Amino acid sequence: MKITQDIETPFNIKIGFNKLLKSYEAMLDSDDEFAVRKAKEILAVAEQNPVLREGFDDPKYFEELKSEIATVMQDCFSSVLTLNEIKVATIPFQNVVFNSSQRFKNIIKNAGEDFQLEVKNLPEDDSYIIGCIVILNHVFGYQVSFKRPYYYQIPDASGFMRHYKILYNADFVEIEKTASAPDITEEDYNELLDNFDNIELWKEKFPKGSYNFTGFGLANIVDVTDDQSISNIKSNLIADGTNKTVSFVTDLRQTFRSLFNLEDIDIGFSQYNPETDAFEQVYGEGFESFMLLGKEAINCKSAFCENSYKTILEEKEFFAIADVDRYFKLSQGQAPQYKILKEAGIKSAILAPIANKKGLLGVLEIVSKKPKVLNSINANKLNDIMPFIVMGVERSKREEANLIEAIIQQECTSIHPSVHWKFKDEAKSFIRAKVTADEVPTFKKISFENVYPLFGQIDVKGSSDARNSATQKDLALQLKMASSIISSALDKDYLPVFEQVKFQLDDYNSEIISDFKVDSEHTISSFLRNEVQPILELIATKHQDLESEVSDYISKIDDDLGVIYFYRKHYDDSVKLINKNMSSLLDAKQIEAQKMYPHFFERFKTDGVEHNMYIGEAITKEENFNEIYLFNLRLWQLQVMCEMENEYYHKQHEYPVALDVASMVLVFNQPLTIGFRMDEKRFDVDGTYNARYEVVKKRVDKAYIKGTEERVTQKGKLTIVYSQKEDEIEYKRYIKFLQSKQLLNDDMEVVELEDLQGVTGLRALRTSILYHSKEDSSDAYYTYEDLMDTIKS
Repeated sequence: MKITQDIETPFNIKIGFNKLLKSYEAMLDSDDEFAVRKAKEILAVAEQNPVLREGFDDPKYFEELKSEIATVMQDCFSSVLTLNEIKVATIPFQNVVFNSSQRFKNIIKNAGEDFQLEVKNLPEDDSYIIGCIVILNHVFGYQVSFKRPYYYQIPDASGFMRHYKILYNADFVEIEKTASAPDITEEDYNELLDNFDNIELWKEKFPKGSYNFTGFGLANIVDVTDDQSISNIKSNLIADGTNKTVSFVTDLRQTFRSLFNLEDIDIGFSQYNPETDAFEQVYGEGFESFMLLGKEAINCKSAFCENSYKTILEEKEFFAIADVDRYFKLSQGQAPQYKILKEAGIKSAILAPIANKKGLLGVLEIVSKKPKVLNSINANKLNDIMPFIVMGVERSKREEANLIEAIIQQECTSIHPSVHWKFKDEAKSFIRAKVTADEVPTFKKISFENVYPLFGQIDVKGSSDARNSATQKDLALQLKMASSIISSALDKDYLPVFEQVKFQLDDYNSEIISDFKVDSEHTISSFLRNEVQPILELIATKHQDLESEVSDYISKIDDDLGVIYFYRKHYDDSVKLINKNMSSLLDAKQIEAQKMYPHFFERFKTDGVEHNMYIGEAITKEENFNEIYLFNLRLWQLQVMCEMENEYYHKQHEYPVALDVASMVLVFNQPLTIGFRMDEKRFDVDGTYNARYEVVKKRVDKAYIKGTEERVTQKGKLTIVYSQKEDEIEYKRYIKFLQSKQLLNDDMEVVELEDLQGVTGLRALRTSILYHSKEDSSDAYYTYEDLMDTIKS
């Protein structure tokens, strides 16, 4: 049996005192007679026991030479300081202690019989590598820094876990290279510098037991429990929520108890709301507030007397109460803070304001049911941890904001910034109800009253006809290719089923030209996939000379759809590109519009781009709405519609299919109420009367001019649909103004629309849009004031 534990190292380890004894040999020449006499006594003991100088690896010598070892090491362990110093003689980086101060022995005794001493933050592989680094420095003369703090964790008699930092002294160590040890070259050294984690490389350069280690290490041990408590508090408070354990508050409470070295203390926290000058309960963190007494919130001036209010909220200083009962009596029960704490059963407390540069964030409550254990003296322990508590509260507030955002996203999808505040308020209520209520909370309906709607769209003109045409071309191409292959197969190998399928192919080909119906695409596509495809595969197997034609046919089939998707793809790609470009332009212009006056905005991609806007006081949460902002937004909308048309036709040549677009604006001059539909994750109008607006929106672009077969929306024209005479007057002013700015032509007309289902009396203003070259385009927007100036001039 050897003294070392079952841990691999590059050393053959022996405990020896040769270097220590050499120190005493040097003392023989000293002028200090006492020192010389002591050195002679120690050296005599070593001479009588050569194993002390030679070294040993058998633990029996610890007992057999206990007295001799104590004599040799008497200067390392001062008897005067043995109850003060925490000191051990050990094998460095291993848990072997063979001599120690009395204070260390007492610490181990208090830890209990089952306690096993262990260096907590030293992995086995690191222990081996650190031994190698010691060799690099001591044997080969390199200067590699590997020092880092190592710790013991030892419980005290009260059960508190105390942390001890280990400071090693290796002055009495001798290391010698054995014959089996490889030489370490400069190249080896450079390689090792870049491979600390490669344990196999270190073992290759420094094989196990390839160096002799003789001597011992001295370790001075320092109680750093307070420092570790501060570090733990820092880690707990600034860690994000995903890294917190379920026992976060329990662990934090225990850490505070270690910091104050008091078992009977608890912690609480309340956040400060500057808008209401109140302390509020924190939900979701596991904290409770002793000052709130179970209430959701309490006004600060109801919680503190004038002096304590000033100390905490204005001066942001600690407020310590060593004896709650005493101060309750002195204030005759009138000071609210003493009354609250007494009611909560608290006997002593420290109230610590948590503040950053922006102001007060909350109050940390450290309380005890014993008087005087918390006071203004030990309150100073908080000075070292308050920066981390502030960081923790700031992080918590950020996480709360993120949680609110997540709930809004989950419950309501993406929300426009103009109405975000209302969803945020409801999300806070949702969180509060979720934490405090027994029943499952519900997200209440969000609505805005008395807002003015604006609607516009730029739509692909004749989109149904264009897509039908593309579909007919794709189907005709596929039918003709399949029919040609089967005809060739019939010439070689007559089969009635081939003739029947060819007949059906030709019949479908005639049908798509003369009588293409809504369900024709589905019927023909199914026939081609399910009946024609297997026959073509059979033909390719039977007739090798037709294999290339079948392969060409199959290569043109879309993998996902199972049919030829060429002309339709061009059409779909064009529509997607129109949507993308028009949406990007509209989004960019919206940024400027929001600066004019905040309003709700949303857009949808259909066969074009639609947009909804709502403006009003209910949305902005401010009492500064004026109809001028509505008029301004209406004018802006018309300008943007003109610019979107120009942008589209400037880039029309880039689209796979040259489609036409038509622009329309719907005017609704009465304010209405909009509500958020949770099931559809979108806003919609509320009320029967307001529903008329939605009906018109959905149908008006397909409406005809009364007495004609002409659609109200036409390519090259801006169409403004309305129902009231005052709307006509207002928008004629806008049109005249934009004509003066060369955005619209002077061919304005007023037309009456055929009645829609449930909607009558609609009219429209139509005027041609003027298209400009790219060089002539301007990003300038005209305001309502510009309009008024033009009218007056």
